[in-house]
Amino acid sequence: MADRTTPRWAWAVTGSGHFLTESLAIVRRLEDVDVFLSRAAAEVLRMYKIDLDLPKGSQVFRDNTASAAPVAMFYHGVYHTVVVAPATSNTVAKCVLGISDTLVTNVFAQAGKCRVPSIVFACDSAPEMETEAPEGMVKVYPRRIDLENTERLASFERTDVVLTLEALEASIAARRRGL
Repeated sequence: MADRTTPRWAWAVTGSGHFLTESLAIVRRLEDVDVFLSRAAAEVLRMYKIDLDLPKGSQVFRDNTASAAPVAMFYHGVYHTVVVAPATSNTVAKCVLGISDTLVTNVFAQAGKCRVPSIVFACDSAPEMETEAPEGMVKVYPRRIDLENTERLASFERTDVVLTLEALEASIAARRRGL
């Protein structure tokens, strides 16, 4: 069992391959981190043949309870920061609308209710972009609604929406300095 006396990072992964490998590389460099996997994230990890290979003491929580039971740890100050990376347009839309029907959206909602800062690496960040699919790079064209939801989420309190891997790294570094 991981140490619960030191506040931890809560890293939530959704079902996107967009910078998934790079996001997990950041997770591996953090200390005191737990990972929350949506059902779609578990599928994508298998599709991309990615092993989590997390730091010692990390726990993995999977989306297998109707009530998202692991989020109760937010009420007890276990987590100082939530990172949702990568965040699909589906997850971003649910967060914007206040829908918390998956482990990841519950993590985001409970973080907000407990005033825990969040960093969200939104996948749909430009009208045209390249992203990694299991068979290689593909071009995608996010819909206007996806881009609008990303903008809406950026207006949420204590929520830093980042649109690039570099911005994700910078936001995490800034949060580290603030702890």
